[in-house]
Amino acid sequence: MERHRYRVVAWWTSERTGIARSDSAPSAIHFASPPELGGLQGRWTPEDLLLCAVASCYTTTLRALAEDSKLPYSDLEVAIEGTVENTDSGYRFTEIVLRPTVTISDEQDRARALRLLQKANSACLLSRALSVEQRFESRVHMSESRVEFSQALPTA
Repeated sequence: MERHRYRVVAWWTSERTGIARSDSAPSAIHFASPPELGGLQGRWTPEDLLLCAVASCYTTTLRALAEDSKLPYSDLEVAIEGTVENTDSGYRFTEIVLRPTVTISDEQDRARALRLLQKANSACLLSRALSVEQRFESRVHMSESRVEFSQALPTA
């Protein structure tokens, strides 16, 4: 069995903004609370990042399936839309709609392309992970108290 681990660290920097870094990417991502919840305009939100993760996973899954089945295509676009609602248990995604569009040049490949589009939907790792039970391991760190002196200490 192969096992792969991925790691992301996020820091809350100020007000309603933060930075996230991945061990596998050279650039950090600046994120914020959604503007609808008092966050900043022009920053990725956790909701955007979740949808981006699902769309990019679907894209890479379809590319691999198309390559394995030798389906030629000239373009792939994956639009994704999520609906968040405030429910009795708090805000949650109530719907995620994935709209992939693949462009092929041969009409004879249409049925196979449709099958692969569907197969990628069920094979996408992140789509399947959305229902996985999450393990929660919290920690609290105490900062060391510092004593500051405004006068010099006597030396003996």
